[in-house]
Amino acid sequence: MSRTSIDNLIANTIREDVRSGHGYNVPDSSGYIKLDAMENPYQLPDALRAELGRRLADAVLNRYPAPSYTGIKERIRARLGVPAGFDVILGNGSDEIISILCTATARQDKRAVVLAPIPAFVMFQRSAQFAGMDFVGVPLKADFSLDRAAMLAAIAEHKPSLVFLAYPNNPTGNLYDEADMIAIIEALGENGIAVADEAYHPFARTSFMDKLPQYPNLVVMRTLSKLGLAGIRLGYLAAAPALLEQFDKVRPPYNVNVLTQVAAEFALDHVEVLDEQAARLNEARAILSAAMAALPGVTVFPSSANFITLRVPDADKTCAKLFAERVLIKNLSRMHELLANCIRVTVSTPEENSVFLNALKASLQA
Repeated sequence: MSRTSIDNLIANTIREDVRSGHGYNVPDSSGYIKLDAMENPYQLPDALRAELGRRLADAVLNRYPAPSYTGIKERIRARLGVPAGFDVILGNGSDEIISILCTATARQDKRAVVLAPIPAFVMFQRSAQFAGMDFVGVPLKADFSLDRAAMLAAIAEHKPSLVFLAYPNNPTGNLYDEADMIAIIEALGENGIAVADEAYHPFARTSFMDKLPQYPNLVVMRTLSKLGLAGIRLGYLAAAPALLEQFDKVRPPYNVNVLTQVAAEFALDHVEVLDEQAARLNEARAILSAAMAALPGVTVFPSSANFITLRVPDADKTCAKLFAERVLIKNLSRMHELLANCIRVTVSTPEENSVFLNALKASLQA
């Protein structure tokens, strides 16, 4: 088939918004200090890794996973703060959970709306688009706090099916004011679902999970990725059982593979090790934030996550200099006007933090 024929085939079958868009590209990080993806730099201790290896070797790979995922769900409910009477569904990372939410609420009798403060996690908008929903972004204030009045006005005007509230927010790192979030949840009432995205809960140590019984339209989404298990891709959503029943109808069958299931169950049996790693990263976050704030021309924004957002005099120049030193960070400056000359760095080990800090200092002096 000629290239012209392929082009015609694509034009005749693929949606225009997909054809004109871009994929979610992740650059190759081989040979670099990778501080652009908010990963936990620590592995499990050697003894636990050896035991995990034995369990993975015993995994039944010739059979489909148990579709109920009882073992993982029991551990999540028992160890991660899910209120009594509430349950969870599982996804292939938070991305699939977001997709499930959008698919379930993309009504066919009208054009449904997803609403979120911006800048925010890009998959909120992408998942809304792919589900055939409209996305409405409401800009944060200059200090990255919620604009409560603007959010409430947007809810009244657009009547969204879903409102995503990242707590703390990516890419800014801050926790929204609790009263502002409750006002939004209450404004939605019976007409919309508020999603508290708590991907960075291991570092924030505050949550809306205990408010699930109080607000039937609230759901809480988390992931094990930031806790230290990014490689197994496991997200979960806690909500009222009646809501979960609806979301579960659009969850793909066997969406969590056997190796992920075994690894997650094992890790949750030793969650205290992961919590200790998160505590070490929080301590490193405070040290790194203070060191960067002392640099001339640098503004460091408060963070309750395992990353720090900062503003430098010239983000493009700084990122280029760091890249030349084999250090990968995220340039946020093109993401939204509120993020002009902002960059984001993952908090890592003391050794990698030191390499980054020295490279940052050199980039500012050049």
